[in-house]
Parts: sequence; structure tokens; C-alpha cells
Amino acid sequence: ELMTGYTMLRNGGVGNGGQPWVLRWPSRVQLTWLSFTLFIILIFFPLIAHYYLTTIDDADDAGKRIFGPRAGNELCEVKHVQDLCRIRESVSEELLQLEAKRQELNSEIAKLNLKIEACKKSIENAKQDLLQLKNVISQTEHSYKELMAQNQPKLSLPIRLLPDKDDAAFPPPKANRHCRLHNCFDYSRCPLTSGFPVYVYNSDDFPFGSSLDPLIKQAFEATVRTNVYVTENANIACVYIVLAGEMQEPVMPKPTDLEQQLHSLPYWRTDGHNHLIINLSRKSETQNFLYNISTGRAMVAQSTFYDAQYRPGFDIVVSPLVHAMSEPNFLEIPPQVPVKRKYLFSFQGEKIESLRSSLQEVRSFEEEIEGNAPADYDDRIITTLKAVQDSKLDFVLVEFTCKNQPKASLPTEWALCGERDDRLELLKLSTFALIITPGDTHLVISAGCTMRLFEALEVGAIPVVLGEQVQLPYNDVIRWNEAALIIPKPRITEVHFLLRSISDNDLLAMRRQGRFLWETYFSTSDNVFSTVLAIIRTRIQIPAAPIREEPAVEIPHRSGKAAGTDPNMADNGDLDLGPVETEPPYASPKYLRNFTLTAMDTYRNWNSAPGPFHLFPYTPFDPVLPSEAKFLGSGTGFRPIGGGAGGSGKEFQAALGGNVPREQFTVVMLTYEREEVLMNSLERLNGLPYLNKVVVVWNSPKLPSEDLLWPDIGVPIMVRQAELQRSLFRAPPSPKIQLQNPLTGGLTHSACVGRVWREARDRIVGFPGRYHAWDIPHQSWLYNSNYSCELSMVLTGAAFFHKYYAYLYSYVMPQAIRDMVDEYINCEDIAMNFLVSHLTRKPPIKVTSRWTFRCPGCPQALSHDDSHFHERHKCINFFVQVYGYMPLLYTQFRVDSVLFKTRLPHDKTKCFKFI
Repeated sequence: ELMTGYTMLRNGGVGNGGQPWVLRWPSRVQLTWLSFTLFIILIFFPLIAHYYLTTIDDADDAGKRIFGPRAGNELCEVKHVQDLCRIRESVSEELLQLEAKRQELNSEIAKLNLKIEACKKSIENAKQDLLQLKNVISQTEHSYKELMAQNQPKLSLPIRLLPDKDDAAFPPPKANRHCRLHNCFDYSRCPLTSGFPVYVYNSDDFPFGSSLDPLIKQAFEATVRTNVYVTENANIACVYIVLAGEMQEPVMPKPTDLEQQLHSLPYWRTDGHNHLIINLSRKSETQNFLYNISTGRAMVAQSTFYDAQYRPGFDIVVSPLVHAMSEPNFLEIPPQVPVKRKYLFSFQGEKIESLRSSLQEVRSFEEEIEGNAPADYDDRIITTLKAVQDSKLDFVLVEFTCKNQPKASLPTEWALCGERDDRLELLKLSTFALIITPGDTHLVISAGCTMRLFEALEVGAIPVVLGEQVQLPYNDVIRWNEAALIIPKPRITEVHFLLRSISDNDLLAMRRQGRFLWETYFSTSDNVFSTVLAIIRTRIQIPAAPIREEPAVEIPHRSGKAAGTDPNMADNGDLDLGPVETEPPYASPKYLRNFTLTAMDTYRNWNSAPGPFHLFPYTPFDPVLPSEAKFLGSGTGFRPIGGGAGGSGKEFQAALGGNVPREQFTVVMLTYEREEVLMNSLERLNGLPYLNKVVVVWNSPKLPSEDLLWPDIGVPIMVRQAELQRSLFRAPPSPKIQLQNPLTGGLTHSACVGRVWREARDRIVGFPGRYHAWDIPHQSWLYNSNYSCELSMVLTGAAFFHKYYAYLYSYVMPQAIRDMVDEYINCEDIAMNFLVSHLTRKPPIKVTSRWTFRCPGCPQALSHDDSHFHERHKCINFFVQVYGYMPLLYTQFRVDSVLFKTRLPHDKTKCFKFI
């Protein structure tokens, strides 16, 4: 306004519109007053109101308050305010409760702190007690080792003795025919730890080598090249071997020349001690050309001996080498059943010296009994056997003249008739085969007799040897009475009665034992040579060489996270028989019977199944086995005696118990491109009692993927590459399988099966049972998997067996069976059951009532394919043909809990019995 007035003065008192500003002054003053009045009202009125209200609220009469705070009840008269009040009260109550709980928790925390302090003190005390217990255990173990050292002092291997190159002479016997090991054998060349090295002369380096039979020479050289005892270092050799026969007659050297050549051998050392002269016979007419040769202190092994020549316990009677360069065809060997054949016994032979007198004086059977005995027993034998044949009581075939020219023979020896094939055809029809020893009692054994024995055993005719003075092959280590009848010639009149009185079971047992002896010691050149060496080694009590290990190709793999425990293991019912705490894997102890077994178990090892034990330095069913061989021991532990321990189910559950309370097993699994199934199977093994390790046989050309994570189950998992299309049991001996009892497959109930196997180590123990049945319409055997009251096989996909059987499966079982298994990629479990039943004559053992097992994640099982069963039918019939009889045995034997279906207190656990 002032600016406006000023502007107007400047403009000469004229404003906008041209009016003078004096005319507008009243309106301007009125507007200014109004503004000032409003300003005063807005400022002072609130101050006055505030003062007034404050003065009123400070009045003494509280009831006259207008704007002051009111009591709670008065404010709650409004509905909205009432809700807020209720909320406040609720919150207040909750706060009070929380406060009470807080105080209660503080009290509990204080109590727990006191307990923690008490537990810490208890832990400290427990640690002290544990330390004291460890000291006590350490002292006890030390005392135990001291006691063991006192009773069984630790022995170190002796220093090997190496004789001087010239060999100091030792006192000779009065005559060479008086030679025995103690006076004609130098033990200093054969220490116990020497390994029995054998040096074999090369016959081509000597003049007599050109006179040897080419087939025998070739077969002998092939055998020597593969023998584990043969060495090329003659300076360390224990025995020196020279092949001196069979000689070819047109070029046979003179006895004096042959003797001079033998005495000129590089290591003959004047008297030939520690030498072995081998004269193998391939024909029955082999001559005894060593009879007029001085062999000094050298041992002689041949098929013909005179009593003045044979030195018992020093020389060796060997079997003929019929199959020199060929393996016997097991399919051409007749079956061992039926027990009775067409002829009760048979004999074909000719002896010129006594034949004429015998035929001129033929008498009846009754006249022979009543009359006087002939001067020659052979005459009585002819007369008696002809009388039995004429009596028609049994079918008997005896011929004392050959239809063709008889084979050459020694004086008073019965010559063979006809060709070998013709003789075998007759023996296949004979229950017994008569073998008449030479009439000359000074001839203790002849090549003709050993040839008759070989042929009889080959086709299953039980040998009946007439003449107790005979020395049969390997007679000092083989019990021939288990496979043959040895009858004195004066009892010829009782032979017919004796043969008819033998039961069928005894006949089958003798025939089976004869087949075992023939396959093991007679059939091939390898068997003959190995047997001769084994006899010498056994005589001087040197343990056999360990089984050669074949290192497997290891497949590298990565271990992933720790596997969880299989939930199925938590509820095993009567089968929950593992320990409370699983024991970690431990190494197998050393085998301690290497040097005592050879001397203690000689006859048992040579005459009983399974397998030719003379080749191995251990008994296959002992608790422990040699650590340096393929099969390492599963270990033994010390168990206190006394105190009444044992018998309680709860204690039985917490420990393995039994006579060998410390023992573990190995799981062997075969897989083929089923990684997921394999991983699941391995995870289920986590926490398995008594498990030592797992060996996975990878049977696929495609290696497992590199990113595959293998579960960590607490024990080593070893993956090895197998040859393609090979069965689980064809795996070569491996040091990775260190325990006796491998478990094929993996099951949560393996602890229960392992307990049973420990009571029957020579048998297969498992779950799924199968049996064989005779198909009457087709006259053949069938494989049956239906539920049955009996069984004869246990599937090895989940079973315990002694791993010695894996060796027998790979190296002793007939090759024809392995070839068929490889061809079908099937039947390996049937083959293993055949092998074990054949060797032990015992059926397998089934555990639990389960007949089949499911495989989660597996595709359709092979058993669902009809061709699978057809192949197994063919396998059974083929295996029977190879073995010559049905080895499988039926059983209704099964293992269950001792207190099966018995009410027990909760603190008791069931244990086993056999039912």
C-alpha cells in the first residue's frame, strides 16, 4: 500500500485509472484494520482459553472438572474404548504368565547347569576309569603274550643249509637194495624252507635221450615246463630227475652203456643220491631194463619191480602214462550208475606157461573144493573161475585164451588180450574187474597189472586184485582198500561169495573213490609227475608250495558320502543276531600248521575229498589258512574259560560266540552294468556284523563311470576287473579275499548265515533252495524251483561257502563243465552245488523259510524267461554225464531259532539250533 501511495506521488497524485489516491485512502485504512484485528484474535484467544481451562482444572472440587482426565470406568462407557480396555487387560495377563514362565525357565536352567557340572565331573571320573581299564587291558594282553610265548615260543626260520658243491660223502649202506631215506638221501640239500626245488635233466643232452619214446618225452617236457617246483639252478636243487624210459626197443642202449651214461650225469656225485630215475610205461609190454643196472642211491619210479629191486619207502610204483599227449574225454566214460552191470566180474588174459596144464585137468567146482589144491595157484584160479561161469548163478565172463595174438608180457604174467578199446567195452559191462598178479612171487608189480588197474578205474569197474603181495601204484600214500579189493590167491574159492555180499552202497562208494583216484593221480601226465614229486616231498616232510596268486586288475573308484543303515536291518525278528557293536575289520593271522600238516594228515589228504590235498600246505576246513597262500585265515580269538559265561541269548547277540569267537567274512558280488542296483546293494551292507571287506567283480567291458560315487560302508570296497562272460567262481586266486568264508551277494541276514556256516564249514549255507527231480516220461533230470519239503541245492547268489571251493571250481573241476557255464552264461550255481556235494557227499544247508528274494530296482529276472529253465535242465543232465552219477543229495534240514515261537522276557534274545 505504501509503495502504491509512493508510486502515486511520483505519478503526480494520480493512480491507476487516473483517480487521485486521496479518494481511496479510507478503503485502504479499513482493510489494514481488519487484518490487524484478525491477527490479535488468532494470537491472544488461544492463550486466554488455555489459561482459563488450566485455572478451572486446578479447582479443588474434582467433580467440577470439565476437561481433566476421568477414571477408567468412566472412559470405558464408550464402546470403542471398551474394546481397547479388554485388549489391555488380556495383554497384561499374558505378560504376567510369560514372566512366570521366564522365572520357571531360569530355575530349570540353573538346575541343568548344576547337572552339567555333575556330568562333567562324571566324565572326568569315567575318563580316569577308562584309562585305568586300558592299563589293565594292556597289562592283561602283555601277560597273555608272555604266557603264550612260554607255551609257544616264537620261532624264526632256520638258516637255509647249502651243501658244498662236492658234497661230503656219508656212510653208504651195505648194499644198494638196502637204501632208505635215512641212509641214501641227503637231507641237507632239502631244508624245510627250501621250497623243494627240483632240477630236471634235459634228456637230449645225453645219448640215451634218442632212444626215448617220443610221446612220453614230449609229454614229460610239457609237464616240466609248467611245474612250480622245477628250477634251472642245479646248485640249489633238492632232487635231480632224469627221464630214462620208456625206451624204444630197436634203439634201446645196452644195460652197461645206459649205466655208464647215468653215472656220468653232471650231478650224479659218484652214487646218485638225491636223484630220481623215472621210467614211464605207455604200453603193458614195457620191459624192466633197470633191473640189471646199478642205480646206486638214486630212487627209481617205474611200473615194474622185482622184490630184489624194489626198496619200500624209497622207490615209487607209478601208474602207466596212457594219455600221454591228450586229455581224457569225460563224456566217453560210462556213468557210475546203475551200480550192478551185466557181468558180475570179467577177466581176459593168457599165460602160456601154465595154460596147457590147466586146460588138461579141468575139474568141476565141487571136485575142486573136495580135492587137493593144485601146486600152482593160477591153476586153481582157472578152475574155480570156470566153475563159477558154468554154474550160471551170475553172468560172468572169463577167458584164459586170447582170440588174437596176446600182448608181450613178462614170465608168469597174464598178458592182455585185444586192443585197448575192446577191453574198455568189456569193462564197461562189468561190475568187478579181476586182476591176477603174476605167478612169480618175486615180481611184486608189473606194467601189465598197472595197465589193468588203470583201465578198470577209468571205466568204473571195481578192481579185484588176486595176490596180496602186490605193490599197487603209490601204495604208501593211498588206501587202496577204499577203491579196490585185494584178496589172497588161496581165497579164490571164496571170491564169488565175497563179491555177491557187497551192498550197492558200498559198491558205489568204491567206484566213486576209484574215479577220484584215477582223475587225481592217473589220468594225465601232469597228474603222474605231480604225484611223484608230491610223494617225495611228503616223505621228507616239506610243505607244499603255496597256491600261485594271480593279481587282479584293480578298478579305481571314488567313495562318496557315508551310507545310511538299511532300515530293514532294524527289524529282523528271530534273525537279529548281530553284535551290539560291529567290530572293525582286522587282518588275518598267520597259518601255523604248514610244517605239521604234512606229517600228521598224510593219509587223509591223499585219500579223501575235496581235491588233491597233497598239492597244498593246509587243510581246507581248518579255522585258519596260510596267509601267504590264496586263502587266508579268518582268525581265532581268546575266550576266557569259567565263570559260567554263555548260553544266554542276550550275550549270544552281543558276541559271535562258539568255538571260534572272533571271525569275519568277505562279501563277493558279481555285477554287469547295473550301477544303481549295485550301489543300493552296497549301501544295505552298511553296519553288517562281522563284515571284513567287499570285493566287487566287474564283469563288463565298460568300466564304471568316473563320476560314480561309491558308498562308504565302513569297510574297504575293492573293485576288480574280471574276464568277460566269466562266472563268479572263475575268479583267479586273489590276495584280496583274505578270509575263509566269502558271502556271494549281500544280505542283511548274513550274520545268521555266517553263524551256521561256522558249524558246517565244508558245506554251502544260504537262503533260496532248489531241488532236482527225475522226469519219468523223458528219462532225464529237471531243475525245479517250486516250493518243496526238501531241497538239494542252495543258490549261490546269497550263500556262504569255503573259498577253497572257488579254487577247485577254477582248477580242479572238469573243464567241460566250465565250458558249458561260459557258453550259457548260466548254471554256475548248479555247478558249484554239484562240486561241493560230489566232494563232501553232503547236501547244502538252508537258513530261514525264505524261498526267493526280491531285487528292488532290478529289471525282469532271468528266471522269468523260459529259456533260462531249459538251459538249467540241460546243465543238470550234462553235469551228471560228466560226473558219471547224480552227486546232489536231498535234505529236509533247515536252520531256525532255538527258541522259535517261544515267549521270552524282553531282555532275552533267541539263538540257533538245527532242525
